[in-house]
Amino acid sequence: MSVTETGATIWLTGLPSAGKTTIAYELAGRLRTEGHKVEVLDGDEIREFLSAGLGFSREDRHTNVARIGFVAELLAANGVKVLVPVIAPFADSREAVRKRHTAESTTYLEVHIATPVEVCSVRDVKGLYAKQAAGEISGLTGVDDPYEAPESPDLSIESHQQTVQESAAALHALLTERGLA
Repeated sequence: MSVTETGATIWLTGLPSAGKTTIAYELAGRLRTEGHKVEVLDGDEIREFLSAGLGFSREDRHTNVARIGFVAELLAANGVKVLVPVIAPFADSREAVRKRHTAESTTYLEVHIATPVEVCSVRDVKGLYAKQAAGEISGLTGVDDPYEAPESPDLSIESHQQTVQESAAALHALLTERGLA
């Protein structure tokens, strides 16, 4: 099947263990099946390969988000649906990415995976909440480091109240509504 590609960056923001990456990969599979060009810019992979050496200070987090936003915009401008499951805890960093996309006339959607910290800490996919509780790490987003939830995201998904497939379907519906799927 051939699809005329309109690229877009779909940024999934939320707390650690909210379900961002899981939902992104579920949606990516569906979009690929439909014939779309899709890339997932996983935050852990980006930190390893593109942002190695950056820490977790506010400035380093902003730099990381700016780098990811730059790569996402380049891919989206070339017809790729770019799914970005990255915390991006600060609203001004996400807004800077949005402005770059707007300046380049590239679609940018912000999706808040609105999973409460209590649920995330039980999921604790990477063991970060346990390490923070044990005093082994500090600066955990949403616990002892700030997380600024989007005030008006394009979509808010409460992943703790539905399956991964339902969450991905809600995001797919948004893309369809916007003429992107």
